Amino acid sequence: MNHLSKLAAQLDSYQLDGMLITSAPGERYALNFHGEGYVLVTKSGAHYSTDGRYIEAAQAQLTGVELVQTTKEQPHLVLASQYAKAHNIQRLGFESGRVSVDQLSEWEQAFSCQLIPAQKLIDQLRASKDEEEIAAMRQAQRITDQVFEAILPHVRPGVTEQEIAARLVYEMLRRGAERPSFNPIVAAGPNGSRPHAIPGERVLESGMFVTMDFGCVYNGYCSDMTRTVALGTPTDEMKTVYHTVLEAQKAGIAAARGGITGQQLDSVARQVIEQAGYGPYFSHSFGHSLGIEIHEPPNAAPTVTTPLPVGAVVSAEPGIYLPGRFGVRIEDVIILTETGCEDITQSPKDLIIL
Repeated sequence: MNHLSKLAAQLDSYQLDGMLITSAPGERYALNFHGEGYVLVTKSGAHYSTDGRYIEAAQAQLTGVELVQTTKEQPHLVLASQYAKAHNIQRLGFESGRVSVDQLSEWEQAFSCQLIPAQKLIDQLRASKDEEEIAAMRQAQRITDQVFEAILPHVRPGVTEQEIAARLVYEMLRRGAERPSFNPIVAAGPNGSRPHAIPGERVLESGMFVTMDFGCVYNGYCSDMTRTVALGTPTDEMKTVYHTVLEAQKAGIAAARGGITGQQLDSVARQVIEQAGYGPYFSHSFGHSLGIEIHEPPNAAPTVTTPLPVGAVVSAEPGIYLPGRFGVRIEDVIILTETGCEDITQSPKDLIIL
């Protein structure tokens, strides 16, 4: 599942002779491999340097790339500059969104060619997932759905947020996940009003909402899901907030399709929450894209006026957060198609009362 040919095919569009990829997500996208190395893609081939920690795995897994091991005398930058010179590269694109000022200064001294900011080249390719990428994300989401079912018996009065978070990680790993795609969020009661609450020592009690936001990585690709459940009988207001969030999410999913802008998609869900009188308490965007990273462009956000492409995989996660009281977020992952979207999250969304 490497994407070297896709990267090479885009070089002419950006008037480039080559593309240098040095970030971990970029490396994973280009090669479907992580070895903390440099990838240099040209129209006729590709060069990859890695060190002794990864060389054996690279030799076993990689094809279609010139593979070189770094040494003390020939680190990544020396090898990449030599390859660029040998292949007469005049204009070399690089991941401008991933490079520090100091690193760029070092590169400008090492390369004899012109360095061209080209973050957009790789971002646009990564925005629309191919079938192999989607297959990995489907499996990651299946694991996440299984974990939600497995965690429910453990969500009970007397346990802490930290205990639930630890159990989520355990259940993901035992089902074949490589790792969590981010540190799980478990927020009970008043902590639920903080969208990115850090699990702590708060003990779950009857009458609380408990929000759990978690995901895993499978074959390099992420899943993401949020569910809010009730411990004991919720109040009428809690029920109203929950159903408002659910209706907002359903409205957004119904409107989602390739070609809609992030702003338009966000607005559909936001209008439902605003009409219910909770507009000031929806403090983030409707969703974000995910893939190799848990957050990657493009987003379903009020500031995004460009169309979301067919093949984008986007979270659908509106929320309402009442400070110091409780919060509700419900999140699925959807794949945008030409005519709509496919929701690949299968866990139930009707209010669960434990």
